[in-house]
Amino acid sequence: MGLLAVGGNACAQPEPTDDLPFDNSVQARDSGEAQILNVLEAMRSGRQHYNVSVRDGRILRLLTETTNAQRVVEIGTSTGESALWFALALRKTGGHLYTHEISEKRARIARENFQKAGVDSLITLIEGDAHETVQRYEEPIDIVFLDADKSGYPDYLDKLLPLVRPGGLVIAHNMNRPSPDPGYVEAITQNPELESVFLLMDASGIGVTMKKR
Repeated sequence: MGLLAVGGNACAQPEPTDDLPFDNSVQARDSGEAQILNVLEAMRSGRQHYNVSVRDGRILRLLTETTNAQRVVEIGTSTGESALWFALALRKTGGHLYTHEISEKRARIARENFQKAGVDSLITLIEGDAHETVQRYEEPIDIVFLDADKSGYPDYLDKLLPLVRPGGLVIAHNMNRPSPDPGYVEAITQNPELESVFLLMDASGIGVTMKKR
């Protein structure tokens, strides 16, 4: 399987919480997982730009690991936070993440974070305009994660959906704020070949779309 992630908000936003009556914090299963989680915590504490909240990241990790994703492509790396959540799963599934970033500065910081987390062998970072660089893909993809320029979502979908395997997912960030592109919303909700649900709509919001078998 393979996951494609497109996106990355460049500016930090207030971290949403679940407001649960019990502790549901992330628990590290092994030293490798603890190393990744420690880097994620340092990124937030250091006020680096991040593209997903902890709640968002946990969903990305869960979907990646439960689908046994093998091929992951991310567009909009930012400083690498979402990529590290993917890596938590990929180190167990044996998969690989291909992540795209247009900013040279953010790409450099992301690579440093991948090395600190010990997952740089699981991730290939591609610099440049993702509208162009995504056209290199030919192999099937398990999951697409869109989190780059919101007006570009329809174009990313047009170029990448044909490669998503039947039963694969297209995950889109910012389905609540900032406002999603109307054309993208129509494309994933009015196509009978797709099934979409929307999660965490009290915050940035995530759209999860399955390509029907």
